[in-house]
Amino acid sequence: MTTRLIDESLFENPKNLELDDGNAPRLAGARCSGCGTVVFPRQNSCPRCSDGAMSAQVLPVRGRVWSWTLQVFPPKPPYRPPAEGHRPYHVGYVDLGEVLVEALLAIDRAEIRIGLPVRLTTVPAYRDEDGTDVVTFAFRPELEGER
Repeated sequence: MTTRLIDESLFENPKNLELDDGNAPRLAGARCSGCGTVVFPRQNSCPRCSDGAMSAQVLPVRGRVWSWTLQVFPPKPPYRPPAEGHRPYHVGYVDLGEVLVEALLAIDRAEIRIGLPVRLTTVPAYRDEDGTDVVTFAFRPELEGER
């Protein structure tokens, strides 16, 4: 079975989909050389000062849920529902220290809360017509001993 990332530009190491080793994909942001603002996803100019050059900034794999909601209705295109159809999912902002990242939250409703420690993972997004499983990034609860 073939697997690919939904968008390789979102990741610092897009060729490795195993998230349990040191070479796992990490989110790729950018830092402004003028004011130090960190952004995700990467962009070519600073949204705060527009003076500095933007350089690559690998983001942490751990953070905390800053805010969240349940996405009940299917988003507009280019969203592609899974083969079994749209099912509600959690989405929110994760505080990675210098930047808030909007992401899927692979967290059970009974467990989700603001401030919950989370860790980067990948989850299935959909299956291409050729059978390729397309995955995207998400955050899951951080397990004991992962710090």
